[in-house]
Amino acid sequence: MTTRTALRLALSLLALAGAVLAAGLPLPLPLTQLDFRVPGTQPGDVDPQVMRPAAECRVCHGDIDPATDPWSTWAGSLMALGGRDPLFFAQMSTANQDVDNVGSYCLRCHVPNAVITGHVVPPDGSALDGRDLEGVGCHFCHTLVDPDYREGISPPEDEAILAALDEVPPATGNAMFVLDPEDRRRGPRADAQPPHGSLHSPYHTDSALCGSCHDVGNVATIRLPDGSWRYNAIDAPAPEADPWMQFPLERTYTEWKLSAFGQGGVDMGGRFGGTRGPLVSSCQDCHMPGVVARACVFGPERQDVASHAFAGAAAQSLDLIAAHTQGDPTVDKGAIAAGRARAVDMLQRAASVHLRREEGAVVARVVNHSGHKLPTGHIEGRRVWLNIRWLDGAGGLLGEQGHYDEAQAELDESTTTVYEMLVGLSEDAAAATGLPAGPTGHMALADTIVKDSRIPPMGFANAAFEAGGAPVVAHAYADGQHWHARTYPMPPGTARVEATLYYQSLPKSYIEHLRDGNHTDHWGETLHALWMQTGRGAPIAMATRQLVLDEVILQVGFD
Repeated sequence: MTTRTALRLALSLLALAGAVLAAGLPLPLPLTQLDFRVPGTQPGDVDPQVMRPAAECRVCHGDIDPATDPWSTWAGSLMALGGRDPLFFAQMSTANQDVDNVGSYCLRCHVPNAVITGHVVPPDGSALDGRDLEGVGCHFCHTLVDPDYREGISPPEDEAILAALDEVPPATGNAMFVLDPEDRRRGPRADAQPPHGSLHSPYHTDSALCGSCHDVGNVATIRLPDGSWRYNAIDAPAPEADPWMQFPLERTYTEWKLSAFGQGGVDMGGRFGGTRGPLVSSCQDCHMPGVVARACVFGPERQDVASHAFAGAAAQSLDLIAAHTQGDPTVDKGAIAAGRARAVDMLQRAASVHLRREEGAVVARVVNHSGHKLPTGHIEGRRVWLNIRWLDGAGGLLGEQGHYDEAQAELDESTTTVYEMLVGLSEDAAAATGLPAGPTGHMALADTIVKDSRIPPMGFANAAFEAGGAPVVAHAYADGQHWHARTYPMPPGTARVEATLYYQSLPKSYIEHLRDGNHTDHWGETLHALWMQTGRGAPIAMATRQLVLDEVILQVGFD
């Protein structure tokens, strides 16, 4: 889009917004299904019978080795359990209260089979059936078509598939996925010889495939030339399909794409990647690392089978799901427990803590080793912070900063840096919704970033991240900085310093917001009850470090 075109569009949208403001429209904002239509595969484009249930895939790709085979590892992941996640349904309920029809947009990523069945309508998920509840199923991923057709690289069959679409996705993100309407299952092995239709697909080793659902913009907003965001006209598709032109709800793919990992890769010395080696460059390298395994009951053992565990940071969500699905024979609790352990392991690989003594103080540095911001993903609730404890020679506690009160499930935020993203409403959005301007828990209505102190990845550049809708806000990181350091004054008598980095995705205030703000269904109360039952979102230790002080040997560098 040219600057002149963008300016004309912005002026047009501002005029339309003025009409909305004058009307004083009450919540929910009266958006339609058309407002949330995105390019790519639409309901009716694929016969639901083509998308086979995961149980059929299990016959050949499961029950080989639960630690490595594709079906068993997938079964314990958030991908497999997206349709059974009480946190998602509580979030979607409050979003639907704020914006009509937005739930259909949410369902495209969390329960994508519902696009094929047409069950994304109604937007509250009440039409979902057992197949839909499989979440991101085997057949869905292995039917994905690269929207960017590349002669000599893409399967030649893709040219006709893309030509048949009403609109080909012009960018990556926003669930703008394309599915093969034929029963041809795609994967990265050129030598595979399965008993079903198949195609060799380089796209399945490309981070853009993951980016289809891990870059999300609010399609009901548009980015103006001054970098701010405003609401679109009602009952019309987004004027720009590119997520970079929309208010950011998630920018994980963009953060990776603009990092050193996305610009050629980083030698991580074995921290990620598994058997593929130390160079990490794609989403798959970290979240589908190579393992020694048999991917099929009649296939050979390979040294670099992609793990289908999809380990991320979902440990606390998996706790909720395990509790919520007690008694459900279709959910493998052992697989969930294994998935949770992998999520904790991934969190503990993602960062490190280092300490350095200064005169009367200690400098603590938190280093981000991941390929995106720390933390990343869906912006609501997720946060990381550093806890520091000061101990005397007898081990007595002299003081603490970043204390988490387990009895109250509350963090003392005033004494530490909380790495998180917070959103808000502009004056225009406040006038349109009747809600106060400033920080808000109404994510579906947000059009302003209030804070983004999350630690950038290696290769970070302020200008590039701002252009991609992933700026640093109310904080500061220099170009190239993928760590954060803070100086903490040391209490007299300190003999030892203990520092622990914590991650939390289910803080008390957020869970109570979803409960108290829900006035349409049971999901807010259900979520809160499950949260109470599963430890109230107790934070997970990511990294820890100790520094023993010595009056003779002065530590001058980070340990």
